[in-house]
Amino acid sequence: MATTRRQTNPVRTLAIFVLVVIGMYVVMGANSAWTPKLGLDLEGGTTVTLTAANTTGEGAVSPESLEQARQIMENRVNGMGVTESEVTTSGDNQIVVAAPNVDEAELRETVGQTAQLYFRKVYCYGTCSTTSSTGTDDGATSDEDLQAIIDELEQSGELDDEGDDETAGDEAEAADEAESADETTANPGPPLPGFPTPVPSPRPTTPTPEEETLDDLLAWEPDERDKSDLENWDCTDNSFPNVPDRGLIACDDYGYPYLLGPALLSGEMLDDAAAVVPQNSMAWVVTLDFNDQGATDFEKITANLATQTSPQNQFAIVLDKRVISAPSVAKAIPGGNAEISGNFTQKSASSLANVLDYGALPLSFTIETVQTVSAKLGGDQLGAGITAGLIGLGLVVVYSVIYYRGLSVLMVASLGIAGLMTWAAVSILGWGMGYALNLPGIAGAIVAIGVTADSFIIYFERIRDEAREGRSLRTAIEAGWVRSRKTILVADSVSLLSAVVLWILSIGSVKGFAFTLGLTTLIDIAIVFFFTKPLMTIFGRTKFFGEGRRFSGFEAEHLGVKKAALAGVAVKGGVR
Repeated sequence: MATTRRQTNPVRTLAIFVLVVIGMYVVMGANSAWTPKLGLDLEGGTTVTLTAANTTGEGAVSPESLEQARQIMENRVNGMGVTESEVTTSGDNQIVVAAPNVDEAELRETVGQTAQLYFRKVYCYGTCSTTSSTGTDDGATSDEDLQAIIDELEQSGELDDEGDDETAGDEAEAADEAESADETTANPGPPLPGFPTPVPSPRPTTPTPEEETLDDLLAWEPDERDKSDLENWDCTDNSFPNVPDRGLIACDDYGYPYLLGPALLSGEMLDDAAAVVPQNSMAWVVTLDFNDQGATDFEKITANLATQTSPQNQFAIVLDKRVISAPSVAKAIPGGNAEISGNFTQKSASSLANVLDYGALPLSFTIETVQTVSAKLGGDQLGAGITAGLIGLGLVVVYSVIYYRGLSVLMVASLGIAGLMTWAAVSILGWGMGYALNLPGIAGAIVAIGVTADSFIIYFERIRDEAREGRSLRTAIEAGWVRSRKTILVADSVSLLSAVVLWILSIGSVKGFAFTLGLTTLIDIAIVFFFTKPLMTIFGRTKFFGEGRRFSGFEAEHLGVKKAALAGVAVKGGVR
C-alpha cells in the first residue's frame, strides 16, 4: 500500500516568511534604526592596543587585574565625554581601546597612565550649606550675615562716618591678622567681612612646590567657590583637576557629589586588600593592609577623623576622580590593618577589594599599536566595500542569467531577500546590542553572496539529477529538495562552524568578519528553506516553468532529458 508524504503549503510558508521580513523593518522603523552602526574603521576614530604586564615584570597577568584595568580605562574614556567608545580585552594580556572623533595624543595619554588611587578626607557631600568648618553648628554669626547687618546699618544711617572709621580700623586689624595667618596656613578661610570678594582665579592643575605636612592636609578648609560648585556640580563634568595636595569634587557611582580634602594617603602605601568574612560573623568586610609609612599616617589620620562629626569623620577612597567608598571612622586605627564594614555582598566586597588592590599595585602598560582613521578615509573604505559587494552581486546575477535563464529570477530574488535580511539584522543588532559593522564585517557579507548562490546551485543540480532519472519536473522539484537540503545544511554547518571558531580565536576587527559570516549563514538557511524552496514549488506549477518552455531554465535539453519525460508522461506501473 502506497503512502503519501504530507507537503506544506508553499504559499502559506512564503507569506509567513515575507511577514517576518516586514516585521524586521517595522522594528527598525519603530526605533529609527534604518542604518547599521559603523565601526571606527568606517566611521573614523582612534584605536589603541595596549599590552599589560605585572609591575614586578614577572608572572602572567591575572584575568581579574586585566578586567579591572579595562573598567578603569573605560571610565576614563567615558569621562572624556566620548560617546560610543569601546574598551575590550583581547587575549591574555591586551586591552583594545577604540574611540570615535578623539585626538590621538589625548587618547594615548588618557589610557596609558597608571591608576591614581587616593584616600581623601570628606568635607561635605551634596551641599555644604549647613556644615561649619568643624562639622558643628555653634550658633555663631556667619560672615554673610555680619556683612548684611553692616549694610543695613549703613542704609539706615545708624552707622556714621566715625563708625566707618572704627570699622575701617577693625578691618585693617583683621587684615593684619589674616596676613599673619596666611604665612602659616596653606589654605586661608573665606574673606573677612567688609573686604571685597576677590575674583576667583583658575584652579591650579599642578601641585604647589612646597611640600605640606600631614597636619596641614588634615587642617585643609574649602573656599566658598568650592562649596558653591558642589551644590551645582554635574557629575558628567570631569574638568576638576585631580591634584593630590588640593581639594577635589568627585562623584560616586550613584551620581552623588563629594567635596573632598587633599590626598592623605596614596594607593602606593596600600600593600593588600581582600574581601573576607571574619570569624563569628556572617557579613562580608574589606580588609586593608598598609606598609610601614602608610600605617603610621593612617593611625594619625583616623585619630583626627574620629574626633569629627559626620560627614567629616569619613574618608573617601578615590580612584581616578571616582569615589569608590566613603567609610566613617569611630576611633584611631593603629598597626596599619583596617577593616571596612557595611552592607556588603560577596560581589560588592570583592569588587571594592579588587579596586583597592589594583589601584595599589597597578599593571604597567605598553602601547603596541595606534591606528587613526579619519572620517573621510572611513567613508572611502565604506564606499569601496559597498562597491565590491555590488560588483560581486552583479557578476553572480550575470552568471545566473546566462546559465539559469528564467530561473535567474528566483536566484536574484533569493539574493535580494538575503541582502534585505542582513541589512535589517545588522541594523537591529546595532540598535539593541551595540554591534558595529566594520570593514571585515562587510567582507563577511560579501562572502554571503556566494553562500546563498551555492545553496541555489545545489538545489538546482539535484533537480536536474532527479529529472535525468525519469521523474517529472514537479516530482523532481520535491524529490530534489529532500535530497539537496541535507547537503545544503552540511555546507552551511561547515561555514557556521568556521565562523564560530574564528570568532573565539580571533582578536580585534577580525571578529567582525566571523560574526557577519555566521549571521549571513544562518540567514541563508532561513532563505533556502522558507523562500527559495516554496517559490521553486510555485514556479514548477506554472505553465512557463512547469512545462519547461524556452528560456525558463527547465528546458528538456538544458536538464538533459526528453521533453516527454519532463512533462510527466505515464509509465507502466505508475507515474514517476
